[in-house]
Amino acid sequence: MQLVGLILVEADASLFVQSASRECSSAELSIVFILHADCIQRLDQSALHVVRTTLHRVFGLALVLSSAAPRSPRQAAATIEISTQVQPASALAWPRDPSPPRAWSAASSHSTDKQSYIALLPEAQRPISSTAALTSSAERASKVRRTYSLDDFELLATLGTGTFGRVRLVQLKGVGSFHALKILKKSEILRLQQLHHIKCEVEILSKIQHPFIVNYLGHFQDERRLYLVLEYVQGGELFSYLRRQGRFPDHVACYYASQLVLAMAYLHAQHIIYRDLKPENLLITSEGSLKITDFGFAKIVEDKTWTLCGTPEYLAPEIIQSKGHGKSVDWWALGVLIYEMLAGYPPFYDENPFGIYQKILDGKVDFPKHIDSKAKDLIKKLLSQDRTKRLGCLRGGSEDVKKHKYFAKVDWDAVLARTETPPYLPPVGGPGDHTHFDEYPDSPVDDSVVLYGEDRAAFDVFDQF
Repeated sequence: MQLVGLILVEADASLFVQSASRECSSAELSIVFILHADCIQRLDQSALHVVRTTLHRVFGLALVLSSAAPRSPRQAAATIEISTQVQPASALAWPRDPSPPRAWSAASSHSTDKQSYIALLPEAQRPISSTAALTSSAERASKVRRTYSLDDFELLATLGTGTFGRVRLVQLKGVGSFHALKILKKSEILRLQQLHHIKCEVEILSKIQHPFIVNYLGHFQDERRLYLVLEYVQGGELFSYLRRQGRFPDHVACYYASQLVLAMAYLHAQHIIYRDLKPENLLITSEGSLKITDFGFAKIVEDKTWTLCGTPEYLAPEIIQSKGHGKSVDWWALGVLIYEMLAGYPPFYDENPFGIYQKILDGKVDFPKHIDSKAKDLIKKLLSQDRTKRLGCLRGGSEDVKKHKYFAKVDWDAVLARTETPPYLPPVGGPGDHTHFDEYPDSPVDDSVVLYGEDRAAFDVFDQF
């Protein structure tokens, strides 16, 4: 196995995982960890020994000290999943800025019982089987999609940036409609060995359709980049709204959580696990409902997968322990999200990422006094260390979550139809308004490498979607 390195640097990043060597074979694995500078200064030889031991026992990784250029955690809209033929691979998203937000004081699961949920869906959205459902939804979506090129769009503001490129607000020429264009650099995809990872993302996006999932409209490519055309959701991230509010009252958290329950049930009914549920990946529509975005970690899984991936505060214990995981990790993440919406901060927090993992494995959750008993009970059952006893993972599947007393007043038909009164309507000045997104500097249009030969041919795989 290729050496896996823990790189300690004086940088503003907290943790970053990437493939360290493009030259390593498919049977080798290279991963780079970057720790925050404040942690580095406190690491003596005994502490380094603890880190080395933890890496080896928990992740099966080796330790090497070096240096690297700093990166900003906010620049990572895309995250990494690395596969290997030797052993299950590891990948972690950028964690959040370690400084507390203003509200802070200093084996696999059972199969989901799909029938009751599917009965709620419009006939056109009901899956026939895990494969047939994906195919049929793709056929439906293809009726409204078309073949695009970059010349079809006017490039407007940058909505976000990431490892592979950026997301731009664009306007379709001749039509006037606004969309989000995800622009991925092919050279970076290959350098980080993420072609299969991106292929899975495009495949899943092209075959799903749900009221609470961002709509995929198509993709195209040129010699430098791969482009994904997505629905533009104007209201910005739930993360930003939550930070402005500090925390949500119970009825607001319940409103958003109920939509996510239906979205997770829909994905799980088609054997898709999402694996990256967090406020940053939830967009608010101009009508006030949520849309899940960024399917970079989503995967079609019939039983288990062993990839270590996700955002540190939201990782389920079975992911950290590399026991193999499935749909159970999404219900765990929902419990973390509900807690964060009600408390204003996640239940497992530490300035050191390894401290986060230890708290997750310890499983102790302290609740603020203002969180009521029904919410506490729901969160505790979603955050069960034993995934075989975790709510959502029992014989009743998502129905068990929907029947919990926390959702007693929820009209699930109204949730799916989006006829409930939203608690918040983001103010928008028009269909192209982007004031709810951060400002980013523009990048040169030709700042990526032109691919030739085998590298260029590798992207022919996207022609099948």
